[in-house]
Amino acid sequence: MYGLIALKLIIGLIALMVIVRTLGKKEMAQITPLDFIYLLILGGILEESVYDDKVTIGHLIFALGIWALAILLFEWIMRKFEGIRVLVMGNPYPIIKDGELDIKAIEKSKLELEQLRTLLRQQGIFSFKEVQFAFLETSGDISVMRYPEFEPVTPQQLKVKVDPETPSVLLVDEGEIEEKGLRMIGKDEDWLRKNLKKEGYGPIEELYFVEWTEREGFNIQKYNEK
Repeated sequence: MYGLIALKLIIGLIALMVIVRTLGKKEMAQITPLDFIYLLILGGILEESVYDDKVTIGHLIFALGIWALAILLFEWIMRKFEGIRVLVMGNPYPIIKDGELDIKAIEKSKLELEQLRTLLRQQGIFSFKEVQFAFLETSGDISVMRYPEFEPVTPQQLKVKVDPETPSVLLVDEGEIEEKGLRMIGKDEDWLRKNLKKEGYGPIEELYFVEWTEREGFNIQKYNEK
């Protein structure tokens, strides 16, 4: 009995992971209402099958397989036929135009004014007067275009030459050397230990993290540093 439940859970978990991957690489904020429905029903299928003795492992795999195929078919139909996609997913629409809030659009979206202000603050905008255009996306996020005078100044606008940045590489993670990071920058463990010693640090086990960029060099934090 318990072994069967455990087996169903493991198979269901693997199947759910595979199906979620078919939806593409999305952050939670990017998951659409339709994706949420997919996952909700998948969870329901798994939940009902785990504790029902009459549902065999074959039944579970069959149900998950059929639902996965249904998801793929529905996604293909929406990609193929724009009208169906718009009907199901909707379209982004403006809620701020030329600095004016579209009250009807905001009410239609069931978006409260303070919720809108929260979404703007998450993008570093603390006043409506900064916003020229704002669109409510199908995911529930908003895309914003500021007035030019409120846009951050760029080095290009200041005619300042800036050297290109490169991503930082993690070389030590919780006291352990990241060999993958060293290979990415073409260095080895000896190089790391010598340079950490030059920086005044002792055993690597004392270091919480070490990251490195070609431009800035090392960024290091020990376990006992706040």
